[in-house]
Order: sequence, then C-alpha cells, then structure tokens
Amino acid sequence: MANNDPFSASVIPFEVPEQMRAFAEKGVSQARDSYAKFKDAAETHNGTIEAVFTTVSKGASEYSAKLMEIMKANSTASLDFAQELFSVKSPTEAMELWASHAKKQFETFTAQTKQLAELSQKVAAETAEPIKASASKLFKPAA
Repeated sequence: MANNDPFSASVIPFEVPEQMRAFAEKGVSQARDSYAKFKDAAETHNGTIEAVFTTVSKGASEYSAKLMEIMKANSTASLDFAQELFSVKSPTEAMELWASHAKKQFETFTAQTKQLAELSQKVAAETAEPIKASASKLFKPAA
C-alpha cells in the first residue's frame, strides 16, 4: 500500500542545506545584536528623559521662587509709595513723589525682566545638557 501523506519523509525527503542553515543562524545572530543595541539605546534615552524632567522641575521651582520674590518686592514698593503719598503736603510734592516712584519702578522692572531672562536661559541650557550628552554618545563623530 502506498503512503499518501504528502508531508511524509518518504514522499518528500527534505534536508536544510548547510548554506541555508548558516544564513538563518547569521540572521538570528544579527537580530539579537540589533535588539541588544535597541535595548541599550532605549535605556539610555529613558535616563536622559528623566534627567531632562528633573532639570525642568528644578528650573520651574527656581523660576517660581524668583517670581514670588519679585511680587513681594513690587508689593512692598507699592505699599511704601502709598504710605509716602499720604504724608505729602502739596500737589507739587505728590507729583514729584509720583514721578520718582514711576522712575524707580521702571528701573526695577527692567532689572527684574533681565533677571528672569537670565534665569530662563540658565534653565534652558541646563535642560539641554542631558540631551546633548545623550546625542554625543549616540552620534559619535567619524574618525
């Protein structure tokens, strides 16, 4: 009686040629290497993202503290001005006091704006540092 099983070894003798086996093993090896590199890159980038968020959080806290300091200084200056304004004796003295206060507030505003801009630049530079370090590791310069 004849064997009718189409996948039977007696019907179709099948052996994987050595070249095909070597090719498949090489492919598996390359896939493992690629996976290992991908995994390392992902872990490195996770560390970079954590460093960026930590830096941003710290910078935001510094910025908020600076804003609170500025608000306190401006409020104190306004209250001091109001108190001085109540002690004036003539409209001329009030106008001089008002002009002096306005000039001082403009100078203070200019200085405060400069401080905030410098702080923003500092935070941006510190935030970019982990990204630069990660990029320099990832993209090594060609020799």
